[in-house]
Amino acid sequence: MQKVVFVVDDSVTNLVATEEALRKHYRAITIASATRMFSALEKIIPDLILLDIDMPELDGYETMRRLKSNILYMEIPVIFLTALNDSVSEAYGIELGAVDFITKPFSEAVLLNRIKHHLQIEDLIRERTDQLRQKTHQLMRLQNSIINTLAEVVEKRDNITGGHVERSSVYLRILIEAMQEAHLYADQLSRWDLESLISATRLHDLGKVTIPDTILNKTERLTPEELLLVKGHSISGERIIVFMVLHSGEEEFLRNAQYAATYHHERWDGSGYPHGLKGEAIPLQGRVVAIVDVYDALTTERPYKKAYSHSEAVHLILNDSGGYFDPLIVDVFIDIHGRFESALNLFRQKEAS
Repeated sequence: MQKVVFVVDDSVTNLVATEEALRKHYRAITIASATRMFSALEKIIPDLILLDIDMPELDGYETMRRLKSNILYMEIPVIFLTALNDSVSEAYGIELGAVDFITKPFSEAVLLNRIKHHLQIEDLIRERTDQLRQKTHQLMRLQNSIINTLAEVVEKRDNITGGHVERSSVYLRILIEAMQEAHLYADQLSRWDLESLISATRLHDLGKVTIPDTILNKTERLTPEELLLVKGHSISGERIIVFMVLHSGEEEFLRNAQYAATYHHERWDGSGYPHGLKGEAIPLQGRVVAIVDVYDALTTERPYKKAYSHSEAVHLILNDSGGYFDPLIVDVFIDIHGRFESALNLFRQKEAS
């Protein structure tokens, strides 16, 4: 299939000459102004644009700025084809993002060779990008498979809290998306990859693999000594993930997993564990996971307690705003708690069927 080249110039003579030079090799679409070019872009995305600089209404420089500011058009290679032949104009055009600068009158052979060269580069970039995307997808699948396996290992050992990881992941997505809608902690959330974060936080109870089965699945009230061992799962999880970080580099995914594992039992008022952090000293990942972790614990039946209703869980979380939980995140939770209730009802229906 022939490559499509837009030729944008206010001179009919130049349009005809350029179209004549290209017609044997490319599908050349001649356009008499930049304004008309943007209209054409709504229907056709060319493989390359030949753009004049000195045009009425919208000159080549402003056209280039608009192209590069639009995510739909910013990757289209642009060659300035212009009568301007000074080094300042050329340098400015390249600075704006043009891939080349050809002066008029042009040599047909030079024009064709330059276009061919840049289209080959674009094809190579596209090919390499596709290969990288496929490789990244494969790595993500492998990563998620490993995470899901580790999370399942933890849950298989803990017969009391079965399904906790899956439910918490759903609640976490609901809460973070609501925080984004409310622009809460927008600067931090804008740097998060939501899918990666949710996958990473599936490891928040990873440290439970170090707790003896007799304690982990005990149905009676734990002794003070046993309770200390259970609380130690936060530190154990931190150590396991830090070990992984040290052997694989400081990847964001593992950092998110570490923060969730270590800090989801810290309390806003500083009375939590394992480090007794207070307020915003607790990483945001830990503060967010804390709410969904407690909500799921409250609304799930355990041998030592009945399952609370959604409204009871909401009431308890609201009462602990500023105590256990970040009050700003609680405010968002209260605003959208109906979404949690809908998810909870679906989980309960699934379990009953």
